[in-house]
Amino acid sequence: MFPSYRSRYLPAMTLREIAALPDKAWAPVIVVCGAIEQHGPHLPVAVDSLLGQVWVEQSLARLPADASCYLAPPITIGKSNEHTGFPGTLFISKDTLRLQLLAIARQIHAWGFRQLAIIHTHGGNFAVTGYTLREITATYGLRCGVLSPKVDLGLPAQEMAFGYHANTAETALLLAVAPQYVDMSGAVCEYAGSITDPGQLRAERAPATMAWITSDLSKSGIMGDATAGTAEQGHAWVAKTAQGMADAIAETCRVGRAAVGL
Repeated sequence: MFPSYRSRYLPAMTLREIAALPDKAWAPVIVVCGAIEQHGPHLPVAVDSLLGQVWVEQSLARLPADASCYLAPPITIGKSNEHTGFPGTLFISKDTLRLQLLAIARQIHAWGFRQLAIIHTHGGNFAVTGYTLREITATYGLRCGVLSPKVDLGLPAQEMAFGYHANTAETALLLAVAPQYVDMSGAVCEYAGSITDPGQLRAERAPATMAWITSDLSKSGIMGDATAGTAEQGHAWVAKTAQGMADAIAETCRVGRAAVGL
């Protein structure tokens, strides 16, 4: 079955429908870049790819009337080799991810689209897509960007600093959208450090960072406080993030229209 946003999903269209789309010069084609990887003992391995589809469905329902976008097939397996050693992780190389994005860009350019946007749900993809989007712009002239609304979830400072993965937020979101796949009996709180530690070297979100794989930082595969996530939080955070994403898509449309003089 095609997704609920069939009217915006390129694989659900005929070639004539794609050729006749009136707003290809400015409406972005969105690619959701997710992952299939371990998310601790309590969450399914498809968390990132599942959430990507949640953001798409929820944000498209909130788009203003003057905004438009189209969806390419999602990239559901990402660069997740940092989770090597934990069952359930599938990953592709940085080169494969880059080539997938280049192939999508080449084809949508040939179809007449001129704007490409990424929705990230997995941090391991960021570095690769960053330089690849610049390459796409230089090679095909597409306007490219990442849809990343800044949403404050009100998390504690410790979780903000060291809640990297399978954390409070991801647990809460899954409890809201797919509670039947969550086993809270496996949820634990496991941090790789404390905000009271001296120094500025951390795995993420610090002035100085280091290379790491998950097994360096966690025995369970959880990095954060999974026990603190609740369905109530998750429902509120889904709505807040989806609205932020819808606003980001609308702004991308505005910039695209301006670029072509509309």
